[in-house]
Amino acid sequence: MTDPDRPGVRVPAGRLSRMARLGGLAGGIAGRAAYGGLKQIAGGKGLDPRDLLLTPANAQRIAGELAKMRGAAMKVGQLLSMDAGEVLPPEIATLLDRLRSDADPMPPRQLREVLNAEWGRDWLQRFRRFDVRPIAAASIGQVHRAVTKDGRDLALKVQYPGVRASIDSDIANIAGLIKWSGAAPKGMDLAPLMADARAQLHEEADYAREGRNLDAFAAMLGDDPAFRVPARHPDLCTPNVLAMDFAPGTPVERRTTAPQDLRDETARRLVDLTLRELFVLGRMQTDPNFANYLVEDGGRIVLLDFGAVRDIPPEVQTAFRRLMHAGLSRDRTAAEAALEETGLIGPGLSTRQRETVLSMFDLAMTPLRTPGAFDFGASDLPRRLRDMGLEMGDERTATHVPPVTALLIQRKVAGMYLLAARLRARVDLATVVERYARESLG
Repeated sequence: MTDPDRPGVRVPAGRLSRMARLGGLAGGIAGRAAYGGLKQIAGGKGLDPRDLLLTPANAQRIAGELAKMRGAAMKVGQLLSMDAGEVLPPEIATLLDRLRSDADPMPPRQLREVLNAEWGRDWLQRFRRFDVRPIAAASIGQVHRAVTKDGRDLALKVQYPGVRASIDSDIANIAGLIKWSGAAPKGMDLAPLMADARAQLHEEADYAREGRNLDAFAAMLGDDPAFRVPARHPDLCTPNVLAMDFAPGTPVERRTTAPQDLRDETARRLVDLTLRELFVLGRMQTDPNFANYLVEDGGRIVLLDFGAVRDIPPEVQTAFRRLMHAGLSRDRTAAEAALEETGLIGPGLSTRQRETVLSMFDLAMTPLRTPGAFDFGASDLPRRLRDMGLEMGDERTATHVPPVTALLIQRKVAGMYLLAARLRARVDLATVVERYARESLG
């Protein structure tokens, strides 16, 4: 949730102003690096450009500036922070992690300018109440609660100005900053990853597309009493505003003190939904941010934010089904073949790194092979997986970039593990997986 005392920070909307901010960021980092180099020379130490550029102070500055810019610049930082153990060094990862938190909101004057352009200057006449202070602020937009004159209690997602138009230039500038700073491993071709990120961000900034996703998930899950998908209100939707029901509830990560059975059932439902999205629906909401889930008093889970929805082609479903079967049977040869089929391992990995990925996969499958309830609260599994990933990232020799769909699926599954651990949930995953494992591989 957004801090009510946090002042608004104007979003730089123009392409040139955003480029200037990133240019200033690069210049500031270069200045800090030059100063650090002089100090090392004066102290008789050898120079390592990466050590000079990727200092905690520079990482903090990068995170702070991206958070102020919002839009694609901040979103790329979020994506990179989630892949930190595989792509970025740990010192950068820790500080970029702040980008997963709330962004600074727009100041009221800029918000009014945006809504004047979307709804006309008399837009306030449509509402009995409109909360200027947002209830949430993220990388692409912020959310306001409002009540219409006819009594509809709504959540209004308002896109930051200039976000959609700045995606391509933001990503080009961020890619240049990463390459220049030495943050990516030597030999890694960032172009495919950035191209996929660009396409994904254009999709997330398309509120008409998100509205269709909202409608689709409401139709697919409408009869499931375990979930609620807020209804869309087309009369207030525009290319930069998405209007939907306001859904009350407690953020899922705050349910850590709820009764054990409620925590267990919440985690079980979300794990089951992830598998259903992958293997049955063929459409997955791929953002595992905990803020995307609310829990009502009765235990029903409210699903929010359908910008990051990915269609899962049949061949990808089949590859991941083979991977699941190989993991359940502990067939190492089949697992390696399935990991290659999904693209999670490839020729850019060393023999040691391939072994690490195989070991991480086998470890991650442990809860699914364990009969009875697996106690995430008592397990160190998430920490061990994180440490293995960080150790592999420290080698900084990997040049293989998995397909973005495989990365997003992996990210969503990892997010469910982290959420179950946060809730200290006990889940009989073997039973949950059984219904999906029974499906034929064809």
